[in-house]
Amino acid sequence: MPTKDKILQGAEDLIFKYGIKNITMDDIARHLSMSKKTIYKFYKEKDEIVHSLMHLSIEKDKCRFKKIYDSSHNVVAEGFEMMKEMREIFSKINPIVFHELNKYYPETWKEFQKFKNGFIQEMVERSLINGQKDGYIRNDIDTKLMAKLRVENIEMTLNGALFTTERPNLIDTQMAITEHFLYGVCTLKGHKLINKYKNIEEE
Repeated sequence: MPTKDKILQGAEDLIFKYGIKNITMDDIARHLSMSKKTIYKFYKEKDEIVHSLMHLSIEKDKCRFKKIYDSSHNVVAEGFEMMKEMREIFSKINPIVFHELNKYYPETWKEFQKFKNGFIQEMVERSLINGQKDGYIRNDIDTKLMAKLRVENIEMTLNGALFTTERPNLIDTQMAITEHFLYGVCTLKGHKLINKYKNIEEE
C-alpha cells in the first residue's frame, strides 16, 4: 500500500472509532509506527487528512450503493440490501464524527451534503420510479419529494438533538426509519414482498 494511502487507513482506524477532535497527528504517527515528518510530506495538517479521508469514504460508499442498485431485482430487495449496508457503515463510525464535521469542517461537511442531496437522493428517486413500474411503489406518491424525505431521514438520525448518538441506538433508529419508509411508499404488492423478506407469514 502506498504511504499516502496507508496514512489515510491509519487515520480512519482512529478517527472513525474515537472521533476527529480526540485524535492528533501524534496519535496517527504512533498508530502507524511512522514519524510525523513522513506524514507531513503527504499531508500539511490534520484537516487535510480529515477531508481526504471523508472524500475517500464517500467515493467508496458511492461504489457500494451503485453496486446494490445495479444488482437488486426490485426496489424492496434494494431497500433491504441498503439496510444491511447502512448497518455495516454505522457500526464502524462513531456518530460524533458527523457532529464534528458539521461544526468544525464546513467544506468537508458541504461535500457530505452534496453526496446526500445529490447522489443518494437521485438514486432513491430512480429506485422509486422503477418500483412504480414494477407495481411495488404507489403511483400516487411524488417520487422527488419522497426521495428528499428519505435523505432527510438519514441526516435526522445523525442529529444528537433528536436522538442519542450511542452507536447501537443510531443503527436501530436508522433501520426502523428505513423500514417505516418502505412500508409507507409501497403498494399492497410491495407490503407482501417486504413481509416475505422479513419472514412474516401472512394469514
